[in-house]
Amino acid sequence: MDDTNQKLKLMYIGSAPGTLSLLEKSGLFSIKQKDNSIAALNFLQKFDNIDAILSEVHLPGANGINTYKLLKSYKITDKTPFVLIAHQNEPEFCDAAFHSGLDDFYMCPFEVDRVYERLKFLINYKQKTPQLNSEPVQPYKILTIKRIFDIIVAGFALIMLSPLMLLVVVAIKIESRGPLFYISTRVGANYNIFDFYKFRSMYSGSDSYHKLKSLSHLNQYVPEEIEKECSECAKLPEGEYCSSILYIKGEKICENLYIKRKNAEKAFMKLENDPRITKVGRFIRNTSIDELPQLFNILKGDMSIVGNRPLPLQEAEKLTLDVRAKRYAAAAGLTGLWQVELRGRKGIMSEEERFKLDNDYAENNSFFGDLKLIYRTFKAIFQRGSV
Repeated sequence: MDDTNQKLKLMYIGSAPGTLSLLEKSGLFSIKQKDNSIAALNFLQKFDNIDAILSEVHLPGANGINTYKLLKSYKITDKTPFVLIAHQNEPEFCDAAFHSGLDDFYMCPFEVDRVYERLKFLINYKQKTPQLNSEPVQPYKILTIKRIFDIIVAGFALIMLSPLMLLVVVAIKIESRGPLFYISTRVGANYNIFDFYKFRSMYSGSDSYHKLKSLSHLNQYVPEEIEKECSECAKLPEGEYCSSILYIKGEKICENLYIKRKNAEKAFMKLENDPRITKVGRFIRNTSIDELPQLFNILKGDMSIVGNRPLPLQEAEKLTLDVRAKRYAAAAGLTGLWQVELRGRKGIMSEEERFKLDNDYAENNSFFGDLKLIYRTFKAIFQRGSV
């Protein structure tokens, strides 16, 4: 490396170990790596010292072109070059990439020095070129009265319910070893990623693959056997794949096998008389007491009393540019429009109906509308089927 070469601060979106290692060993880049578009967006909104962005074509949930469009909608790519990287020959993605307006497209293997020089040129060009005066996405901002209401209600609820929560803590500790809380990653307003709290209702280690595999005979849906290697790829010549290549936690697999694994994992979760659930866990689930720690999420500002239910990261990733993405222009909530409507329909609602209600709430919410939803929530609880 020439001493005159200054390291570029690079955001790498994806998880291909070979490409990451190649870039790191060159000494030309200081790399910040994120696995998916939402994690990248969260980082880039908080830190504006990234010189350039490299993204793999195939990412879990959203592909690299959709990732570019998402970042562009937040004006992040106005001054920061965005380059796409493919790990196999896919001319259709190359064409789609240039039609989308992103800055460049490379296929592996590539010369790192050449990419470095290209990025330096793009950085200089973008800094000097005036951008079109397009309107960026307007981030959701919670109403002051709504935030004050959330703090008062959540704080009062925590004080009043603290004896009950203390009893639950003691019961969980007495019955089984492990943490008090089950913490999962969720996505709220403006694609904000946060830790979502619930009281632990299962024995520790219940989510492991081997534990789920041993309980497959209880599965209500009888899932497909999870393949270690793709049977379709095995029919093809060596080096060829039946579908696009993904790198998931360092493992190179085809997209077809990735989807099969995800479907099988979801099916495993539907267990009849699930033995992973503790006795205390069954009680707190049936009474919704396991949800009480989300009051801390509300005090922190991650959530609100009323809003759209925060989604797991893998589900949220699929909605970044979908019409359903409007749901993120509203607070994440403990209760909301679709939950109330769901009770009124005796638990029968399609996923599309649910997301439509999420969008309706995002477009039409108000503080007084939230009060009505809180009233309807209590009414639906105490008068089953009534809304």
